[in-house]
Amino acid sequence: MARPSAARRGDLFAAECPSRQVLQHVTSRWGVLVLVALRSGERRRFSELRREIGGVSEKMLAQTLQGLEGDGFVERTAHPVVPPHVDYRLTRLGLQVAGHVHELADWIEASMPAIEHARAQRGAATSTG
Repeated sequence: MARPSAARRGDLFAAECPSRQVLQHVTSRWGVLVLVALRSGERRRFSELRREIGGVSEKMLAQTLQGLEGDGFVERTAHPVVPPHVDYRLTRLGLQVAGHVHELADWIEASMPAIEHARAQRGAATSTG
């Protein structure tokens, strides 16, 4: 019996590699925020996510959720009730990627004083040069 071929690792540097689209979904502004917001593993309604993620439009949140769902990171559950009730949660794969994204987001938040200082230094250097 033939063995199934092993899945190949992605190559982000290859122009046509589908891993680039996954990277875009995960690292987009809204993708990062959705993954971090869902990191608890609890089911969340669309309206809850929209309230928590300041500045995201309904359209962008819907597109972000669809992209993450397509990549297997988010599970969407539609409940057969009136009015419609849809909720979202991370899959096992989604919890893994959310952990990595959360580390980056946490580092950025913790490093903001140093980043702001570097920005101010850079601004002072460019205004005198």
